[in-house]
Order: sequence, then structure tokens, then C-alpha cells
Amino acid sequence: MIGVPIVNPRDSIIANLNQQLDQYFGAGHAVQEIPSGVSGEKVAGFGCAHSSKLRTERDKLAPRLKELAESGITVIEAAKQMGIETKRARVIAAENSIKFQAPQ
Repeated sequence: MIGVPIVNPRDSIIANLNQQLDQYFGAGHAVQEIPSGVSGEKVAGFGCAHSSKLRTERDKLAPRLKELAESGITVIEAAKQMGIETKRARVIAAENSIKFQAPQ
């Protein structure tokens, strides 16, 4: 309408938020402190079926990879013997705490 001042949207949002805070604390609720590093999110995306299936496949390869690592060869040689990519062998080693010999 002409001649009627427009309400500042920021002021109405702040007033609404203050009203909600008053209702929350007036109902007896208290502030909850969530410790650092705690959240409701799943770590590393292992929550979906596809990721779980891939992890299961990698877990099947882990014992053989561990045997090869204990024999003293490098991750590159182990990947070649198993017929898998070096990157995949490194992922399996990282997930299962497998240590390989450094390349010479």
C-alpha cells in the first residue's frame, strides 16, 4: 500500500527467533553442549549398500595382500601378483593396517 512503511524483514525474523527461544526455554528445556568431533553423520560414506559391497570385496583380498606384504615385497609388486590396481592395493592396505616395504 502507498504510504505504509514496509516492515524490515530482518527485524521480523529476529522477533520470530526470540519468540521461539522464549517458548523453548519457558518449557523447561536447557542448552545441550555437544562435544567437539561428535555428529550424526556417518564416517567416510560407508553407510550405503554400494560402499558396503565394495568394502566386502576389498576385505576378501586383504589376507592375500597381507601375506604378500609379510614376504617383503612392495605394494606395486603385490598388486601385480594379485592382478589389481596399485591404488586399490594401497586402499586395502590402509584399511587393514598392512605395512609394505618401501620401494628400492
